[in-house]
Amino acid sequence: MRKIALLLATSFLLFACNNDDDTPQPVPNTTVEFTFSHNWDGDAIENSDFDFLQYFNANGDQMSISKLVYLISDVTFESLATGETLDAGDYNLVNVREGTNLSFTPDIEIPEGDYLVSFTFGFDDEDNQDGIYLDLNSADGGWNVPMMLGGGYHYMRLEGKFIDNTATETNYAYHAIRAADPSTTPITLQDTSFEVSLGQITIGSSTSIEIEMNVAEWFKNPNQWDLNVLNTMLMPNFDAQVLMFENGSTFSNSTGVFSLGTVTQ
Repeated sequence: MRKIALLLATSFLLFACNNDDDTPQPVPNTTVEFTFSHNWDGDAIENSDFDFLQYFNANGDQMSISKLVYLISDVTFESLATGETLDAGDYNLVNVREGTNLSFTPDIEIPEGDYLVSFTFGFDDEDNQDGIYLDLNSADGGWNVPMMLGGGYHYMRLEGKFIDNTATETNYAYHAIRAADPSTTPITLQDTSFEVSLGQITIGSSTSIEIEMNVAEWFKNPNQWDLNVLNTMLMPNFDAQVLMFENGSTFSNSTGVFSLGTVTQ
């Protein structure tokens, strides 16, 4: 009887162990926080740095920053385990001087795991529909683009002053939008938003991803920006918008306007 009892107990334990092993454990879902930091070739840009003529761009122009507001959208997670792409589908308007939206949690829950993470600078043409985002219609004095330039929304407003070639303090307004040529009928439009890949990131139960913007890169590569030539009235300048797109979307030796900062778990 003892042998039978021992066999029954052993069989029960084996069954219990096998039952546990055969039951797949669900992967918990989680949200991901993004934080945004800003620098000029490695020197952090703090609120106290605004309005001081302390920066020099690649062209040698001495300049300040008085405003930096920009939009990101379509934060996307591509699972390395399944190949599935998960798109948050929302957006975030970062206002650096006001310190608003420097942290952002996309409205999506994803399973923990390894992902290729990316986002879009600005709105792509599918999302860049005129007047449909009520909060953006009033943000920063109105984030809309005039219909004479194709409507939709700004991607970025970067403003300040520079010392021009007559030693005079002069305003600049480096405003990025969808490239538009209002001299043609119908108006010529070109999507100048771009995707930023942050590479492979392991997403855990409380992941925070830092996105760094090097503001100096907007004036550097591949187009060295001369503020004496291109300073204001850039929105209706189709060619200038293409140059901005090229400088924003170009990555050299893993550096560019945007890069991946610290990832914390």
